Amino acid sequence: MPKRIAVLVTYDFEELQYSEPVQAFRAARHSILNIEKSAGNIIYGQQRKAAVTIDHSIDDVGIDDFDALLIPGGNSAQYLSEDARFVHFVRHFAQAEKPIMSICHGPQLLIAAKVVQGRLMTTIHTLSKQLVDAGAVYYDVGVVNDNNLYISSRSYADLAVFIHESLQVLKQ
Repeated sequence: MPKRIAVLVTYDFEELQYSEPVQAFRAARHSILNIEKSAGNIIYGQQRKAAVTIDHSIDDVGIDDFDALLIPGGNSAQYLSEDARFVHFVRHFAQAEKPIMSICHGPQLLIAAKVVQGRLMTTIHTLSKQLVDAGAVYYDVGVVNDNNLYISSRSYADLAVFIHESLQVLKQ
C-alpha cells in the first residue's frame, strides 16, 4: 500500500541523499511531500546542482497527514533543528511511532527533538559522539533499523542499503 512520506528539507541539503531515496520511493508508488518554512519555496542543495520545490509549509501540516518521515543529510537538518516548529513536528512524529528515515546529518534534527534516547542508530562519523551523548546506541555500519521505527545510515556511500531497508519498512 502506498505511503505518504514527509520530507523535512531546506537549503544546503545533500543532493544524492535527497534525490536517490525520493526517486526510489516514488518508483515504489509512495507519495513525497517536501516540507519547509513556506510552500512554493525553491531550495537548492549544497552543490547547487539540484533544486526542490516545497509542497507545504510546516505550519500547514500535521503528523496525521503522513505515514513516514525522511530527513536527508547535508546542512539542511542543522538549519531545521534551529526552528522549534520542525523540532516539535519530529518529536510528535516519533511519539506516534511512525517510521523515521535519516541519513548522514539527518539525526541532528532527531537529537534536537530529544527522541534518540535508547535508540539504535548510525550517522556520519563526525556526528557519532553527539548522537551517543544524546543517549542513542551508535553502530558504525551502513544502515541500522531500530524496530522499523528509526532507519538510519551514515553517508551517500550507504545509500543502496539505506534505500533497500527503507523500502522494506515502507512495505509494512
